[in-house]
Amino acid sequence: MALMHVDFFSDVLGMCMQMDVILPQKTGAERTYPTLYLLHGMSDDHTVWQRKTSIERYVSERNLAVVMPSTHLGWYTDMAYGLPYFTYITQELPAICRGFFRGMSEKREDTYIAGLSMGGYGALKAALSCPETYCAAAALSAAIDVFIRALREDKNSRNHYWESVFGKVEQVPGSENDLFALAERCAKGGLTPALYQWCGTEDDLLDENRRMRDALLKLGYSLEYGESPGSHAWEYWDAEIRAVLDWIDRLRQRPAPEKRRAE
Repeated sequence: MALMHVDFFSDVLGMCMQMDVILPQKTGAERTYPTLYLLHGMSDDHTVWQRKTSIERYVSERNLAVVMPSTHLGWYTDMAYGLPYFTYITQELPAICRGFFRGMSEKREDTYIAGLSMGGYGALKAALSCPETYCAAAALSAAIDVFIRALREDKNSRNHYWESVFGKVEQVPGSENDLFALAERCAKGGLTPALYQWCGTEDDLLDENRRMRDALLKLGYSLEYGESPGSHAWEYWDAEIRAVLDWIDRLRQRPAPEKRRAE
């Protein structure tokens, strides 16, 4: 494997950005490989998966590239008053990576996205909004709608931050930032990603993850869901990212599903 620390300029964001990238080291005839975009949480950056887990070792025998981008506190969203992080993640970043690293497959069935907490929200949002780009998404301890709770209840100085990202609380339900609404629209569109969710039973986000699970199953998504003892902490995410990689391996062994016609 090769590990690269990449500094580059984003035209979409208008500033220099960073990402860590793990690449298969190809010496034989096989020239392309699938890619997992791995997103960080609210208090972290692009280096955290390298620092808190053994992600490089976990993918060493899997012929899988891993892209770990920095996205600051933008919640993988085109902010109401700020920068277009969603456009950056779902459009510009894949194009930049495929330009830099010629072995990355451009096929939908070879493109995955995953994340934890804020990154879990981002992974679900990306896959449900752009199912033509991502064939699967995994969310660990995802912040499904914690921002709605914050917009309603936060009385401290951070309230202006939440509104800068998502706008007023009444603007969120049914919008492009509402995962439940996105799941419904995506299901009606006929092309849906495979999904994976995990949350610890001692995590404050458990209830909203269960609500998301129930909604996805009702809509007919292919969902692998898990709960186990654990809190909002890296010791559990380190174990679960290995389960996510095993799940991706199983998906890669399946034949690609045909696109269903919208009802």
